Amino acid sequence: MPEGDIHEMHEQAEEARHNPSLKPVSLTMAVVAVLLAIVSLLGHRAHTEEVLAQAKASDQWAFYQAKNLRRHNYEIFADLMSIMASKDAAKADQAREKYTHLAERYRDEQKEIETEARKLEQEVALAGHKANRFNLGEVFLEIALVVTSITLLTTSRSYWMMGMVFAALGVVVAATGLLVH
Repeated sequence: MPEGDIHEMHEQAEEARHNPSLKPVSLTMAVVAVLLAIVSLLGHRAHTEEVLAQAKASDQWAFYQAKNLRRHNYEIFADLMSIMASKDAAKADQAREKYTHLAERYRDEQKEIETEARKLEQEVALAGHKANRFNLGEVFLEIALVVTSITLLTTSRSYWMMGMVFAALGVVVAATGLLVH
């Protein structure tokens, strides 16, 4: 929340001190501001988790590609060994078998790496869903804070009630971010 907004809320709270009927509004604003800070922090952490999971998934896919290149190299070399004439056929067959075996090993390793990379991609999506819930909750809490502060300017309690509805909606939406698994 920008420093100017905090200063403005402080001034409005000072004005509310002179009008006792607005004290609950000031208290509501303080509670909503705390909730907003908490939800904002949770949203930032969820985005950090998303970025870290994305980096891990990218690393895993790069590892997959490295294994893929090695496999292809061994397959090509084994194919070349089978079509080239050699002075020592036994050694050529032995080398071809060695490279064929290595290519098969890399193919098996690639399957495991791909499984892990896909799992990490699911973690990225999950963290993104969490972050989106927290962000939406944050938006509703910010709207609640603004609408509730209008009460201090107009002394109309309908804005306070509307602000409390937005605050409740923001808390519920943010809470669903905690339930995403």
